Amino acid sequence: MATALQTEVLEVRLPERAAINPWIIAGTVMLATFMEVLDTSVANVAMPHIAGSLSSSVDEATWVLTAYLVANAVVLPLSGWFSTLFGRKRFYMGCVILFTASSAMCGLAPSLPILILCRVLQGLGGGALQPVSQAILRETFPREKQGIAMAVYGMGVVFAPVVGPTLGGWITDNYTWRWIFLINVPVGICSLLLTSLLIFDPPFLFRKTLRDGLKIDYMGLGLLATGLGALEIMLDEGQRNDWFSSRGIVAAAMIAAIGLIGVVVWELRQKEPVVDFRLLKDRTFAICTASMFILGFVLYGSTMALPLFLQTLLGYTAMQSGLALSPGGLMIMVMMPVVGILLSKIEARWLIIFGLITSSMGLFAMSHWSTQINFGHAVSARVIQSFGLAFLFVPINTVAFSFIARAKTGYATGLINLARNIGGSSGIAICTTVIARRGQFHQQRMIEHLSPLDAPYQSAIHNVTQMFVTKGADPAQAAAQAHGLIYNMVQQQAAMLSFNEAFWALGVLFLGVIPLMFLMKKTGPVKGAVAIE
Repeated sequence: MATALQTEVLEVRLPERAAINPWIIAGTVMLATFMEVLDTSVANVAMPHIAGSLSSSVDEATWVLTAYLVANAVVLPLSGWFSTLFGRKRFYMGCVILFTASSAMCGLAPSLPILILCRVLQGLGGGALQPVSQAILRETFPREKQGIAMAVYGMGVVFAPVVGPTLGGWITDNYTWRWIFLINVPVGICSLLLTSLLIFDPPFLFRKTLRDGLKIDYMGLGLLATGLGALEIMLDEGQRNDWFSSRGIVAAAMIAAIGLIGVVVWELRQKEPVVDFRLLKDRTFAICTASMFILGFVLYGSTMALPLFLQTLLGYTAMQSGLALSPGGLMIMVMMPVVGILLSKIEARWLIIFGLITSSMGLFAMSHWSTQINFGHAVSARVIQSFGLAFLFVPINTVAFSFIARAKTGYATGLINLARNIGGSSGIAICTTVIARRGQFHQQRMIEHLSPLDAPYQSAIHNVTQMFVTKGADPAQAAAQAHGLIYNMVQQQAAMLSFNEAFWALGVLFLGVIPLMFLMKKTGPVKGAVAIE
């Protein structure tokens, strides 16, 4: 009798759910996800304002960024397990509520410690929004349209960190840094209402509660949280504390290694792991996860380096440097739906290879810049790089799940999004280090030629001194100004060379991914892909 009643209820509800336009569902899940990804970068340009407003130093204020990234990284791989425990829709709505409420608290925080605590809560609430949204999109759209679904997801995940610094700078300059967080509140409320009306758990996703025998893997959760937290702290604070010359960074590295190695070994021995590392046994998924790590590394590394170059060497304001990045973001938004359509006609690996080569060309163009480039040079190189990025994100995310069981989608999306998250943190940390260290190296090499025995140097000093004398300076003052001007030029050119090397290394890194594409299982166009159900 109960079975017949359940069947009747199911028959009544199915037409209602089928009538929902999948694009409405896509827009619903992307609302909160876009805001969550935006929050990883939108606060970067506001650090001096936050520090001044809350009576702290800029170094102390950077924990506002670190706290969010740490909490975000911890939750990302656990999204599949929490979806099983609470039900996907309930868990997603809970995350939206926590993210929205903590955003409001961030905007109202009266002190830095409270702001950091609220950012931790915000990261915990927002961490699962990306993988759960990706899982919902994959199940909402039919297989032949999943390329388009991933394009929609990609527009939010890739465009948000590009537009983040520009939007953050504009809000901070025209209003106050608090509105960076407060604008999340109406978006979160809207997302919550739409989710409650439009999103449903798929029939193959069975919820398991503690009463049903689901056990909480305290050891796995502890190792994962400790390892990822220590890793994020090491990456974020490494350059600021001179890396391994700091005992704190060494301790963080050791804790991260122990925690992450330990959680992999532990989880592989569990029947019901909180993070299913067994999914990486599938060669295609493992390669896609590694490729997503590299994509995050290059995307976030270049997005950090380009505005820094424009502001420190060319004197651009935060708004102007953001405008230089914006055309690249628009290119991504325009091209991603096109790539989604191409996936139904061209094998994914060829699209990825094309994207890697094209994006590398943009990065190599940046590696030949000088301090004489204009706004057009910066925009054109970024547009070329972004054009290639559009051919990476959609195919990688689409082909990654071609041989993954639908019931494991939540676990798989958590892993691949974690890879992009850690890749982004690593890219920012390594690029920052390369720019700083190589800048010091080039400066030391150039200073070797600034001696009284170097004829070109003496000639330059003489000419510059005479220039200042003709402008009214006395000879002694003119000589001091000449030495200062030459030294500033040396610093500028050394920094320029370090940026060139960073962009060149990122381009080479992308080219190094190409051989991996030939190790993936052949899937053909998306409509012909085979999935394990």
